[in-house]
Formats: sequence, structure tokens, C-alpha cells
Amino acid sequence: MADEILTGLDIGSSTIRVAVLQMMPGEDGKPRLHVIGAVSSPSFGVHRGAISSLEDAVSSISKALEKAERMTGVAINSAWVGIAGQSILVQESRGVIGVSRTDAEMREEDVERAMEAARSVATPTNYDILHVIPKSFTVDGQRGVKDPVGMNGIRLEVDALIIEALASHIKNLTKSVYRTGLDIDDLVYTPLATAEAVLTQRQKELGVCVLNVGASSTTLAVFEEGDLLHTAVLPFGGDHITNDIAIGLRTSIDVAEQVKMQYGQALPDRVDRKAQFALADFGIEGEEMVKQRFIAEIIEARLEEIFEAADNELRKIDRSGMLPVGAVLTGGSVKLEGVVEVAKRILRLPCSLGIPTSVSSVIDEVHDPAFATAIGLAVWGNAIRGVGKGKFSLGSLLKFKSVDKVADQLRKWMKSLVP
Repeated sequence: MADEILTGLDIGSSTIRVAVLQMMPGEDGKPRLHVIGAVSSPSFGVHRGAISSLEDAVSSISKALEKAERMTGVAINSAWVGIAGQSILVQESRGVIGVSRTDAEMREEDVERAMEAARSVATPTNYDILHVIPKSFTVDGQRGVKDPVGMNGIRLEVDALIIEALASHIKNLTKSVYRTGLDIDDLVYTPLATAEAVLTQRQKELGVCVLNVGASSTTLAVFEEGDLLHTAVLPFGGDHITNDIAIGLRTSIDVAEQVKMQYGQALPDRVDRKAQFALADFGIEGEEMVKQRFIAEIIEARLEEIFEAADNELRKIDRSGMLPVGAVLTGGSVKLEGVVEVAKRILRLPCSLGIPTSVSSVIDEVHDPAFATAIGLAVWGNAIRGVGKGKFSLGSLLKFKSVDKVADQLRKWMKSLVP
């Protein structure tokens, strides 16, 4: 049974989430991923997605894993770990190779050579490659080829996105996980994992944007024609809303967070102009009363800033207001009432909350947009495992597989970090 267990570990700036999945027979008798455990725990020692205190991070991850093991009754030995943060860089690359066989038929090794050629792009100093994601292939000048295996040609080109992370960021993250005694199956860029949980293949074909609004940052991933078109990390998140409320009320961050969760509303027009609450209800001395509409105006202003920044990213790729499926919102900060309506207005797109669609469970957390990334990491791992068992085509392998030879080298030095 241990071989059937898949664990996703989402290490966020405010919360660490763990999702434990198992392959079980579905209602139709076919195997289906089932969520058997989903837990969250406060995160310490993590700032803007990067490790700021190793000891605090190790303690936080350990507590989250212990909660998951108690909930599931299963020993967790390894996990697919998400990585994000401001240090992530994305650049485009092209790999070109020649096919010299007499029959000129392209094989898997030719595609691998083309990917290796794309991977050889010059990376910035102190950066390591996380993912090489193919966008499309070109065979003898014929563009838009999805899977060139079996086709005839003498020149193969691949246009790919290279996702890179700061080497110190990777090392600190892996070190904090290994110190808990947990093995790392692989590191996965979180927007890609989130998309695997909340998007269908048809949505990816038509054109869709996944927005994960976290505590300290917002990640964006755009898919079109089944492939990743663009991704970015925006330096805004739910904590910025809390900070603005704290400044507006001249109170502490903890009180501001409680106010946001209890009276948070993104649409001021839906709030009664006379509705008020007392700060004394949150342990603040005095008789000061605060209008709920004032809190809603703060939340709306900050959300508008977040979605405007996302729209600017879409404008860079000429997709502003032009994605048929629209935007799918995930993350803990999108659960405030009215967020979807604000997103629709600013992005000028259909918007909805992202709920994992490819899994089943009786656990309520499965329907929580905040758990989309943790569940998506396990779904990603299942796809990789399926590739290893020959269940996916080469095209699927290239879309899912994050690091090939680079991953093997990465794991070697990661394991050397274990004390």
C-alpha cells in the first residue's frame, strides 16, 4: 500500500499544507485518486516562499507531517514538494537538432536530444533549472507539432520555457525538508502543480489562466492549446490586505487578520453603510467603532491591485481579456466574499474558484481552494509515476516531467545535505 500513497507538501509563507492521496477504485470501477488526508499547520521560518529560518521551517514542516500521519494512520516517507517565490525566473529557449537516419523517422531519442539542446541555454549565475516545458515542435519548417515521434524529417526544433530557481533557494528548501526525515520525490513549480489539480485538458486547450493568491505572493500560469504559455510571480498577496487593514485601524497584524476573516468582504456596495463593529470585540481597549464598509473598501483596493498586476502579465502575451475559459482562482486569500466579482471586473474574463476536479474524497478540505496546490503536487506525482509505468505517451512525459538528467544530479547533492 505504501507504493500507492502520494503526498503533496505545499510550504507557504503563512501556512504549510499536506495532502495525502491514494489510488482507489472509483464508482465506475476504474482506479481514481482519493484524498485520504489533508491538513494545514502554521508556517514559521518562511518568508515570500523562501526559507528565512532553517530551524523554524524544519519545526513547522515536522508538525504538519505529524498531523497528516495522525489523520491518515499512514507513515509518510516521501513527498512532492512545491517551490515558488520571487527568485523564480522564466525564459524562452529553442533547441535545434538534425536527424541523420536513412529513413528520416523521428524517435524518442531525437526529441530528448532536442530538449537537451533547449536545456543548454545560458542560465544566470547561481541559478539551477527546475523545469524544461516544451511549448511546440517544428519539423522541417512545419510549426505547431505536438508530438513529432514517428514523423519524417531531417530537422527538429523545439520551443521551450525554462523555469529556473536560485540555487540557494533550492538548497535551503530541500535541506529543511530532509532534516524532517522526509525524502523528496521531486521539486515542482507550484503554479504547474496547481493547474494539474483544478484544470481539465479541454480548459488548457481553449485558453485559461490559473491565479494562486497566496499570503505573500500571487503566482500566475497561462495555458493555451494544451501547453504552458506564460508564468509569473507577483509580489502581492493576502498578507498585504492584512497589512493595509492594520494600518487603517492602527492596530496589530493579528487583530487585522481576525477582522479580515470575520468581516472581510470585497464588495463595499454589498455592505450596509450603517454596519459597524467594536474593536473591543478583538481585545482592543477603548470604545472605538469601525464601519464594515471601510474594511471592504481596503480589501477591494488591494485586490484590484493584485488583479491589475495579473492583467499586466496577460497584456505582455496579448491575452488580456482574451482567454475563453477565463481565470481560475486558488489560494487561501480568494475565499473572501466578492473576490470572484472583483476579478471578473478587473480581468474582464470569466472567473471561478479553483476546486480540485480529478480527485475524490469525503474530506471537506478537498473543496477548499487553499488546498489546490498541495493536492496538485500529488496529482503531478501520479502523472510522473504513470509515465514511468508506460501509461502516458511521450507527449505527456514532456508535459509532466520536470527535470530529467538534471533531476538526478539535483537529488545526489540534495541527499548529501542530510546531516
